[in-house]
Amino acid sequence: MATPNLFLIYVTDVERSTAFYGELFEMEPVVRTPRYVPFEVAPGVLFALWSGRADTLKADSPRTSEVGLMVSGSRAAVDSRYAQWTAKGVTVIEEPYDDVFGRTFVIADPDGNLIRVSPVD
Repeated sequence: MATPNLFLIYVTDVERSTAFYGELFEMEPVVRTPRYVPFEVAPGVLFALWSGRADTLKADSPRTSEVGLMVSGSRAAVDSRYAQWTAKGVTVIEEPYDDVFGRTFVIADPDGNLIRVSPVD
């Protein structure tokens, strides 16, 4: 079986994005290099920032994928995370609302990459 274990997010400024994601998710990277910074999100699973192709990224490129954070608890848990993150000054794309899978909202990182919070399936 082939199980995905590396999730790359393309960024234009690794240092800025490392600070953003480190503070947002309250975690430290495994290692820091000039163009690649991985965070271990589960044993053997990396969420990594990559700027090796930053010269090909355009700020106005549409972002069609999302990083997801599923939180345990009721809709209040999603609303609580929204309050915590907006207090940090994040860019809100969609304020909390109820969808078919439950309460959710979407923010963006400094490059416009989307981050969705929703309840655990």
